[in-house]
Amino acid sequence: MGVAAACILSSSTGVPDAREAQLPQKSGRKSAAAAQPKGVQKIKIAFVRSIVISIFLRTALPVAVFLAALVVSSNNAFSHGFAGNRFFPATLSTDDPFVSDELSLPTVSSIVTPDEGGTRDTELSVDIAKRITRDFGIEAGETFLTLHPRDERSVSGFGNLELGAKYEFFENDEHESILSLGLGVEVGGTGSECVGADPFSTWTPALFFGKGLGDLPQGLPLLRPLVITGVIGVAIPTSASTCTFGMNQETGENEVDIERHPNVLQYGFALEYSLIYLQEQVKDIGLRPPFDHLIPLVEFSLETALDRGQGGQTTGTINPGVIWSGKYFQVGAEAVIPINSRTGSNVGFIAQLHFYLDDLFPHSIGRPLFGGNK
Repeated sequence: MGVAAACILSSSTGVPDAREAQLPQKSGRKSAAAAQPKGVQKIKIAFVRSIVISIFLRTALPVAVFLAALVVSSNNAFSHGFAGNRFFPATLSTDDPFVSDELSLPTVSSIVTPDEGGTRDTELSVDIAKRITRDFGIEAGETFLTLHPRDERSVSGFGNLELGAKYEFFENDEHESILSLGLGVEVGGTGSECVGADPFSTWTPALFFGKGLGDLPQGLPLLRPLVITGVIGVAIPTSASTCTFGMNQETGENEVDIERHPNVLQYGFALEYSLIYLQEQVKDIGLRPPFDHLIPLVEFSLETALDRGQGGQTTGTINPGVIWSGKYFQVGAEAVIPINSRTGSNVGFIAQLHFYLDDLFPHSIGRPLFGGNK
């Protein structure tokens, strides 16, 4: 890709130098504990990248919605994200363990972070995943951010490009379980400094897991629709610290601000209760559309700094919400509740429209490049 995208400044003053906390994101995207560069920031412009992504954001959404309108169906013959009889939806705040062809367009989120006395962080994201083989896939994501400090003008720009790969190495249909390994990278210098995009890259190896409780005894029918998915990884920055040079306005002396970038343990899980599974695999209790396709869930997205003077500092959110899943797409929404003042003090939200490309286009772009039709 090119270098950083253009920033859109509403004012030359009051722009936050960094975001101490972000909305929890999927693998490869930094969240609350990740520190950003401080000091006066230089705006970098990447004209080509800005134009391409702007066109994509403006044109792809109407096309995707149009396709969804053509194919929307309550047919229960899912094929996306299965282990045995268990369907695993794509979670919003923590990455799911499946390798699949999918498109999140858009994911919209907003939360007030603690920096600058309270800054409204609103994000519009696009993520796409493509299978290379049945068990190995790659991912790419981009985010457009708007930061609005309290009593100041807002600043907007693109975050760093995010890339990832995932390998599904274990699946047990009888016990509805799955394990995957992943590696994500936030590519430093590809985003706008004015919204806190780091000039260095961050690599995140991670383990993903999923387990349905459908193998519980028949005497526990109400527990069998439960499922838990989760991820644990370590975000490793390629730069241990960042130096910012400036001048003290009062003394006129040169100053150096050194910000350290710790390795960060990232961990999260989602606890889901599938009414789809209850209706189809346990007992038909007479639910009708759209309630028979609901999956209430609670996600926990957390991270803890490990070293460089910040060890033990934990941030994160608890996100209760619901997903409605059809045959070709799903819609989800969650509240975003900070766990402490370091993360934030106000409840935010995240919402997502997510397409199952492997079900929409099973014989073309929704199939693995190598090794089979599905």
